[in-house]
Amino acid sequence: MLTVKQIFDLGVKMAMAADPRGEKLVKKYLADQKKKYDELPAKEKPYFDKENLVNPYQDSGIHVDDGKTDVRRVLTGIDIDAAEILLSSQLNERGKKIDLVIAHHPVGKTLAHLHDVMDMAVDVYGEAGMPIHLAEKIMEERITEVGRSVHPVNHYQAVNVAALLKINFINTHTITDNLVDEFMKNYLKKNKPETLGDVMDLLMELPEYQEAKRQGAGPVLFAGNPRNRVGKYVTEMTGGTEPSGKIYQELSRSGVSTIVGMHMRKDTLEKAMEAHLNVVTAGHMASDSLGMNLFLDELEKKGVEIVPCGGIIRVSRVNKGKK
Repeated sequence: MLTVKQIFDLGVKMAMAADPRGEKLVKKYLADQKKKYDELPAKEKPYFDKENLVNPYQDSGIHVDDGKTDVRRVLTGIDIDAAEILLSSQLNERGKKIDLVIAHHPVGKTLAHLHDVMDMAVDVYGEAGMPIHLAEKIMEERITEVGRSVHPVNHYQAVNVAALLKINFINTHTITDNLVDEFMKNYLKKNKPETLGDVMDLLMELPEYQEAKRQGAGPVLFAGNPRNRVGKYVTEMTGGTEPSGKIYQELSRSGVSTIVGMHMRKDTLEKAMEAHLNVVTAGHMASDSLGMNLFLDELEKKGVEIVPCGGIIRVSRVNKGKK
């Protein structure tokens, strides 16, 4: 069986292989982190998280690990709060032993560092044809904004509960967002949609999006007509959270016609529409679930039982799509 650390390390390995920047740039990022640590003044070194030397995704991490549990059953969800941690404790008391809780969205220090993964978008937009100096400047502004927004949050509420109850606890944010981003790129590339309607139809062939539609949160075409041609497209399914709306005018000038993403704020959508971009919003919970499922399937293959909660739409591709 796998330990908590082995499960998390497997996620990091999968995420690095799927990273839109490519493994070479991810390894360079880790090398830069090592250089940054080495150059810190002695008084600052105790505050540097050495996990950053091996894990390039600061919004994903291990929060509680007893260091000895063989993980046979995990409770997992998109959002895990104190309630879900208490649920795992209740299940333990009722004879359904939960060895590990896996959240998708960041908690604890990984929430405090959500903005630190967002610079990966610079390379994504550069690859799409944007001048790199524009991508850097616009993303720098948005990264600062997100950093301010997460700073006052009560980051450790759920982590404290898990520690007191001795519940092993990790989260895999950009780790599994990388997986869904790679999946979606390959899926669209293979099927070659010509129109936005084709993109919507392709999304609706995936069971996560089918269930999301039943739940009232399926794919939506927020900008554009189903008959519009897709043209050059960018998938926005990883990189922390949404970029600045200012990015869309520059993407449009760089020849991009369509954005395929998880979600988009009203003010950001308005900027995309001003740039005459098509916007396909696949759905937040469904897309997060797809990324998580790709990771959870690897655990299932290794004999780990998956107990879904916290908003995840669990689809096992190990068992031919059975939910």
